[in-house]
Amino acid sequence: LKVIAIDEQLRVIYEDNVHFDKDLPEFKTQGGVYIHSDRLTVTSPVLMWVKALDVILEKMKSSGFDFSQVRAMSGAGQQHGSVYWKKGSIQILKNASSELPLHQSLKGCFSVSDSPIWMDSSTASQCRALEKALGGAQHLASVTGSRAYERFTGNQIAKIYSQNPEVYKQTERISLVSSFVASLFLGAYAPIDYSDGSGMNLLQIWEKAWSKPCLDACAPGLEERLGCPVPSHSVLGPISPYYSQRYGFSPDCKIVAFTGDNPASLAGMRLQEGDIAISLGTSDTLFLWIQEPTPALEGHILCNPVDSQTYMALLCFKNGSLMRERIRDECASGSWDEFSKALSSTDAGNSGNLGFYFDVMEITPEAVGVHRFNRDNQKVVPRFPKEVEIRALIEGQFMAKRIHAEKLGYKVCK
Repeated sequence: LKVIAIDEQLRVIYEDNVHFDKDLPEFKTQGGVYIHSDRLTVTSPVLMWVKALDVILEKMKSSGFDFSQVRAMSGAGQQHGSVYWKKGSIQILKNASSELPLHQSLKGCFSVSDSPIWMDSSTASQCRALEKALGGAQHLASVTGSRAYERFTGNQIAKIYSQNPEVYKQTERISLVSSFVASLFLGAYAPIDYSDGSGMNLLQIWEKAWSKPCLDACAPGLEERLGCPVPSHSVLGPISPYYSQRYGFSPDCKIVAFTGDNPASLAGMRLQEGDIAISLGTSDTLFLWIQEPTPALEGHILCNPVDSQTYMALLCFKNGSLMRERIRDECASGSWDEFSKALSSTDAGNSGNLGFYFDVMEITPEAVGVHRFNRDNQKVVPRFPKEVEIRALIEGQFMAKRIHAEKLGYKVCK
């Protein structure tokens, strides 16, 4: 959990973080999560998130941070995680005693104590059922922006309802991680924003409303448990009195809708129409601002957090930096400097030599293995010369990003 405070010139005046494993060892998480015995189910304890908020605010208080100067607050949460509030929890949240840390007041508030998160992949049967109910994967993508994904919230809700109907019955509200944390600050259930909400397989991205066929395919009475979605920049209301009494926040401090981490990245990087941003990590992620998207079976279309009339596209490529590091180790003695020199020594286009490098099953497209071709479209084995191999990897990765972006409606500006 990270906090950052900025002044009106956008200068950073405070930042800090809480590390779940290290600072909250009593929850016994690894990387902030529990990986269950089936290796498919991955969850995080909800109370750990609440306690982390208590811890970080106490750290700020002891450092002398002046909460009374905070005019507005917003935030980002990991996409696709979900929180299940037990019946009657709204009163406990609203009336939490400022004498107690929040995690003590809320410890009995959750019908599901361990939240499913973005790493979970245990809902394959629910995904198949949702796609079937909507007339196929492409039709579901055309409505919600994505085909059915195992981590997406609609499928997680469907699993909880089918396995524990009693638990679902006891649930009065379902939040995303983003709207959950906003709820803690608001002292009331915060609505889900359009942008994070479009990562659920439940929101009609064109109408900005829940899709009745999707809701009905997942669980009964789901609409009232989700509440009405709102634009990502909505002012939700003033901060809960709990924070004024316990930490000295001004009662006029505004809570602005929280959103997902990916939409927040698009907003934070100040992307505009036609811009493209690429995050080169363990997985490579592509962010695009799109006016007229064409949802496909690969990638995701989300509502744009900055401009509700436009969209953002998200493409994820699993074979990212680990793939580049392997080729660096094999072809450049483990040195990025040598890797760069080798890349510079070859011409753009690589004399027609091209490679596709997938050590693990790729997401976009669904493929695995290393495939090399020369200018005559003949397969090359076992490998290219080192310099050619390095350029083939880099050009292949970036050409794939462009091709899949164009499939989603991105137009390369001339």
